[in-house]
Amino acid sequence: MAAQPRIPFTLHEYLALDQASERPVEYINGEVVPKTGASREHNLVNSNLTALLGSQLQNRSCEAYSAQMRVHISATDGYAYPDQVIVCGEPRFHAKTQPDTLLNPTVIIEVLSDTTADYDSGAKFNNYRRIPSLEEYLLVSQTAYHIVHYTRQPDGAWTLTETDRLEDTVDLPSIECRLPLAEVYAKVDLAR
Repeated sequence: MAAQPRIPFTLHEYLALDQASERPVEYINGEVVPKTGASREHNLVNSNLTALLGSQLQNRSCEAYSAQMRVHISATDGYAYPDQVIVCGEPRFHAKTQPDTLLNPTVIIEVLSDTTADYDSGAKFNNYRRIPSLEEYLLVSQTAYHIVHYTRQPDGAWTLTETDRLEDTVDLPSIECRLPLAEVYAKVDLAR
């Protein structure tokens, strides 16, 4: 017996489902993708990022959002909930979902888990890099001291750098912030 074709969700159906759900759900290519619960390490890394970015952006014209700010990817009509989103200048919001959906992120950070690593570094990044305002994308491991940093170049190409030593620092030139790995991974015991 052949598998029944999936009927994609409409945008209206997705938004209603997301609003009613206890956990955020993402919307990619008509498919609804539920966000799963996060591990202790994931939560610690994400909290450390929130503290680091918040303190550095406190007196500047940038805003940092942690985990609950939906981002619209207009090129694919997708919606995602990154772990960290930073917008500099005036934030713009989707007219249908205002003020819940950001249109112009400057930096997006995803904390990787075993179940999302391939998606976050592949299809999701392919979608994110279609956002014209996005200048930097970071993938932060929760199982190793490792950060992958993509930076958009003036010609639109993306360059990749990787950092995996606790004494290193990742510089985010688009928002003039620094992320010392020792602070990103504070209290995270990867030896367990």
